[in-house]
Amino acid sequence: MGDSKLPLRQGVAPSVVALPSGHRSRWPLLLDFLAERFPTVPREDWAARMARGDVLDAQGQAVAVDHPFVPEARFHYWREVPHEASLPVQEQIVFEDEWLVVADKPHFLPVTPKGKHVRETLLSRLRDRLQCAELSPLHRIDRETAGLVVFAKQRHTRHSYQALFARGEVHKTYEAIAALPTGVELSALPAHYASRLEPAEHFMQMQEVAADASQGRPVNARVGIQVMDVQASGTQRFVRLALQPATGKRHQLRVQMAALCLPLWGDRIYPTLLPEGTDDWANPLRLLAREIAFTDPLTGGRRHYRSALALQLPSAMPG
Repeated sequence: MGDSKLPLRQGVAPSVVALPSGHRSRWPLLLDFLAERFPTVPREDWAARMARGDVLDAQGQAVAVDHPFVPEARFHYWREVPHEASLPVQEQIVFEDEWLVVADKPHFLPVTPKGKHVRETLLSRLRDRLQCAELSPLHRIDRETAGLVVFAKQRHTRHSYQALFARGEVHKTYEAIAALPTGVELSALPAHYASRLEPAEHFMQMQEVAADASQGRPVNARVGIQVMDVQASGTQRFVRLALQPATGKRHQLRVQMAALCLPLWGDRIYPTLLPEGTDDWANPLRLLAREIAFTDPLTGGRRHYRSALALQLPSAMPG
């Protein structure tokens, strides 16, 4: 977790590391501990960070390369990703007041720092743009998904909004486009669909499994489905759907629509997992977090936001 009292750097809040008790003989220096605790960061990189003043103690003071290991002390540092490429997309702020920020996230921009993305995330960009270190997302959408994400601006009110999502009191509507296979009858598409989702063998994927409440495996993913229209592009027909999830399981809409023989167009995980790093910027996942609505726990007023983004119909079948 970062410390909001310390400065942001390109929208990135500092991370904190807590040292264990004892072990002075094992790690005479703080540098010794950091090099072992974070083996993917070379020791010389930690030394260079310390020399630049980029590792701070609990009081916000820079520590030297020869700083001793101090049991149970806390230190702060900023995550770095060498040569992090800028993503050629731009977020938009849909709404802002003293409590919340609602932003439109473009396709391929992660919501929060993870892996090779630290500065190039919606959270880091907005923290830098608004200079709001306490900004925190109240929910997540996939990196490939576009649309609305709601952020809390104040730490002391964040829990009240998070509780709405935890209790399922936030109404969300997604828009999606799928190819309409020959033989699939939309009249047979259920208005409400429920299934059980669990992690698949590959860590990137989720899967539907048989639900059995008597065995402790109840249904855990529910969605409302509405056909908006059917359009043709070339020789292919596409169906545009409004999806209203009542639950928030990982990849839920993508898995469930694939199970209904309507995998979302541009999906590189379902039903077939394609190699990592093969994003097709010209053919993004056709999934948009279009609307979000809830009753504000602080004011009692109704909040309703709609994305300014739109899903484009695929222009042609891929070669």
